[in-house]
Amino acid sequence: MKALHFGAGNIGRGLIGYLLNKTEYEICFVDADQQLVESINDRRQYVIELLDENHTQETVSPVRALHTSAQNEIIEAILEADIITTSVGAQNLSRIAPILSKGLLTRKQQSKPPINVMANENTINASSQLKEEVKSVVSAHDMEEIMSFVGFPNSAIDRLSLSENRSEGEVALVEPYYEWIINRSEMVNKGVPPIKNATYVDTLKPHIERKLYMVNMGHAATAYMAHLKGYPTIQRALQDSSLEEFLRATLQESARYFTHIHHMDEQEMDAFIEKTVDRFKNENISDDILRVGRSPIRKLGPEERLIKPAKVLFDLDLPIENLTTAIAAAFLFDNPEDEESVTLQNYMDDQGIEQAITHFTELKEATMVSKIKSQYLQLKKEQALKS
Repeated sequence: MKALHFGAGNIGRGLIGYLLNKTEYEICFVDADQQLVESINDRRQYVIELLDENHTQETVSPVRALHTSAQNEIIEAILEADIITTSVGAQNLSRIAPILSKGLLTRKQQSKPPINVMANENTINASSQLKEEVKSVVSAHDMEEIMSFVGFPNSAIDRLSLSENRSEGEVALVEPYYEWIINRSEMVNKGVPPIKNATYVDTLKPHIERKLYMVNMGHAATAYMAHLKGYPTIQRALQDSSLEEFLRATLQESARYFTHIHHMDEQEMDAFIEKTVDRFKNENISDDILRVGRSPIRKLGPEERLIKPAKVLFDLDLPIENLTTAIAAAFLFDNPEDEESVTLQNYMDDQGIEQAITHFTELKEATMVSKIKSQYLQLKKEQALKS
């Protein structure tokens, strides 16, 4: 079996390529990095290293790679593929739509079997987004042809993936934990073997939201509180028992979103919290606070990791003490190297904290805005006393 994957970056090699290889697919990567393409083709394999105590290494083989400029070869790979996947970054899906649509239409003309195209990006419903990008570059008739035999199943992925240049090439460094959750109800050609260790579900939303409102929320909440205390990394911050306690309490608050809205099992959520805290404390990883906390304006958006669960829980009259403290800390994230942080601080200097809360979060509940403002002023006071 053959898999075509757009994007040979850290997630492409460290998660998608890794699991496709476990399912005995021969993998062809497509990437814009000529050096990386050559490195993969020279070795016909690559190494991933687990960020565990033993730094366990695994080799992924056989693999090959094509540069994005090799249009004819990419179309040929689309014709030969049994599955097509991506991890190029949501903002780059529009770049692959033209060649993908051309290859899919050629595949239709040659009466090739139905195929699933799965975008694995750090955004909600990335495959649907890719489908819309394809739709925007073809005629209505051609889109109808594509949709007659192509599935765009959405997925949710989760694995910390880094990389390091070594003598054996670029090594993907990955945490032991991973998730790849796929919406089987959006698939065609369900006769292809299931991807090993991926989870297939009929409704993806609870799993996507759990990643965003638990894992990403907890990561950001820890970063913003740790930044106020001057810690350099998430791992160093969580050696502080008060911050670990805050993280757990914040996750426990957000977990009620899932038990009340998605009717998830309470014990299952407790286990997920423990797993998440253990991931964050992994001392083989170094999560820089400024990297994790970057782009605070985006992270304070109304549908984002901090605001959405807090707003829903507030409406349900459930506790949000720790979530609103994390939101207040996000407004205090002052990093001169981060464009959004600078914009946020300048806005508060001009308009004040209350106006900033309503502007960036779009919250309209006066009680909730007042609560965030009060916690912001308290945190700011504590910060001033320390300095």
